[in-house]
Amino acid sequence: MIKQLLTGLALSAGTLAAVSPAFADYPERNVEGVIQWGAGGATDNVARSLTPHVEEALGTSIVLNNRPGGTGVIGMNTVMQKPANGYTVLYGAENPQLYPIMGLADFDYSAMTPINVIGQGLVVIAAPADKDWQNFGDLLDYAHEHPGELRMGGTGAGGLPSTVLAMVNSVDSLDVRNVTFGGDGPGITAMLGGHIDFMPLSLAAAQQHIASGRLKGLAVLTKASIEELPDTPPITDALPQIESYLPWGPFWAVAVRKDTPEEIVATLSDAYRKGVAHEDFQRFLAENGGKALNLQGEEAEQFLERWQSVTAWALQKAGSAKVSPEEVGIPKP
Repeated sequence: MIKQLLTGLALSAGTLAAVSPAFADYPERNVEGVIQWGAGGATDNVARSLTPHVEEALGTSIVLNNRPGGTGVIGMNTVMQKPANGYTVLYGAENPQLYPIMGLADFDYSAMTPINVIGQGLVVIAAPADKDWQNFGDLLDYAHEHPGELRMGGTGAGGLPSTVLAMVNSVDSLDVRNVTFGGDGPGITAMLGGHIDFMPLSLAAAQQHIASGRLKGLAVLTKASIEELPDTPPITDALPQIESYLPWGPFWAVAVRKDTPEEIVATLSDAYRKGVAHEDFQRFLAENGGKALNLQGEEAEQFLERWQSVTAWALQKAGSAKVSPEEVGIPKP
């Protein structure tokens, strides 16, 4: 019995000795980066701007793949089904934090290990440039007179547009038809083609189109004007009552499977910390209305929990949550 125990201990020690160098050599091949939203959207733009700087720090290539669908559930589930070896990372947005209350999935970011909460963005409600509305107040007036007529671009339950619509409807009435797309990018394409009338978007996805004159900004989801879109009024000009939900905005994060070894998490965390801090990426965020956060470890987890609490209970108040936050253990802010 003692001989068997000693043999088992020796094998365990040998296994640990064999595994540790493997961690030290990570990464030995390319890493796959799964983007949970479609090409051309804010998450995609952030991922493709950040990744070259992370590759430089990590010493390998990160092959980016868009896996949109199900308000990002498909992309996140793809990563959760892959081996926990650090060779598949999720480029995600804020949506997973709302999956439980929207009945989309029984998991959120707590099912993963956050590598980096990259930054937080601003929201703009945009419309095709040829629309007569000059601001969000004009759109609201039109919607009141023509209920159910306007077509709003969306990304599914729990997506940014549906969350903004819920906030608006908690203080006013905006009766519109939702047209769902696989991300900001396809929604913008549809808007440019005249297939939808307006869409709440991340500024990172919409700013260049507004600057070029292809789209117009009707309102920014802020309490005051912003430098990036000085001619676009804050939403509080049209809806002063919505101020209680502000400040609010989407965010972007990188995460891996929960049981990924600590040594690999540390290596990835260091590379993404350097990538987010790179001056070129910092410039990209600033030019697109984003604020760098670069949060890791406990700070990242606290941010995710706080955002989830504030947003989930706001949706509950607006009557848009399918499941009470209390039922799924989300505390009040």
